[in-house]
Amino acid sequence: MAKPDLKSYRDRMDRSVSTLKDEYSGLRTGRANAGILDPIRVDAYGSSSPLNAVAAVSVPEPRMLSVSVWDRGLVVAVEKAIRSADLGLNPVVDGQTLRIPIPPLTEERRKDLVKLAGKYAEQQKIAVRNVRRDANDDLKKAEKAGEISQDEQKKLETEVQKDTDAAIKRIDEALKTKEVEIMQV
Repeated sequence: MAKPDLKSYRDRMDRSVSTLKDEYSGLRTGRANAGILDPIRVDAYGSSSPLNAVAAVSVPEPRMLSVSVWDRGLVVAVEKAIRSADLGLNPVVDGQTLRIPIPPLTEERRKDLVKLAGKYAEQQKIAVRNVRRDANDDLKKAEKAGEISQDEQKKLETEVQKDTDAAIKRIDEALKTKEVEIMQV
């Protein structure tokens, strides 16, 4: 076992933060955002395909999404996928285009979304802490194997803790930003 490389742990922590931001792009706020349709899968050509593989999504107005389906035969399947995605969206079919008005959020729905955003943040904090645990375990093993000194192990553990604190701080900041965005009327 070689000396543990802290960069790989830092990268894993950074991935947790970027995963959180990806999850947040899928959370619906009062504004139209093409990212909310990213998780939707459409049954097309005998398999499940991502929506962006069968249609183009655009935002023509602040409270409207437009989905241009490339194959006329898939319009019904795309509409069904959007309705069944449990996003509270009701697409209006207009030829090969689906117009999706984004309804304003109720106060109760906003609070539910804030709770959900908090849950996403907590999951990523747990992921970051797991990375810290892995790093510390590897440092202990390296010290036992005589690859690093006890002083070096302590110093590296302190560095891992700093990286953990920084990642959790970025997660908290992303959560605060998303909460403000969701609660904005």
